[in-house]
Amino acid sequence: MFKQIRIALLSTIVLTIGTGLIYPFAITGLSQLLFPKQANGSLIYKDGKPIGSRLIGQPFDDPKYFWSRLSATSPMPYNAANSSGSNLGPTNPALFKAIQDRIDALHKADPGNKEPIPVDLVTASGSGLDPHISPAAAEYQINRIAKARGLSEGALRQLVRQHTTGRFLGLIGESAVNVLELNLDLDGVKVDF
Repeated sequence: MFKQIRIALLSTIVLTIGTGLIYPFAITGLSQLLFPKQANGSLIYKDGKPIGSRLIGQPFDDPKYFWSRLSATSPMPYNAANSSGSNLGPTNPALFKAIQDRIDALHKADPGNKEPIPVDLVTASGSGLDPHISPAAAEYQINRIAKARGLSEGALRQLVRQHTTGRFLGLIGESAVNVLELNLDLDGVKVDF
């Protein structure tokens, strides 16, 4: 019996050291060596200070900026420590209110825009942290931003095209526009990745 207890304890110690210490340190070291930017959160720096991440959305509500997807995280939007969707079902009145509030905000910011509003401008992503919008959502906002900044719509369309990433391997996912990177470029801010 003592032999079995000894084997069980030694197995526990060896597995704890192997899977709890050696493996995590090895993977962390390899990721820092091979993919340092990604391993550190894909941060965006301005003048050596982090101002955001390429992977986490940020709120924008000024009419001169492209607006992000809604965020359902609490207690504040885009809270990376509390990634979650709203979990509101399609018949929940709170979901309809949130969507209507966003539609009203979009119409108030650009009253002349009669185009259909892309769904990603009025709904949150599953994580509540999505940093991207669809090219259609960016296109919908161009008129408002052109007026607010006194820029041509053509120049804004070109900027959106520059920040549009295609499908992975041409097959997986959808084309997307990173809102933070686009807005920083719109401001002429030079950043480091």
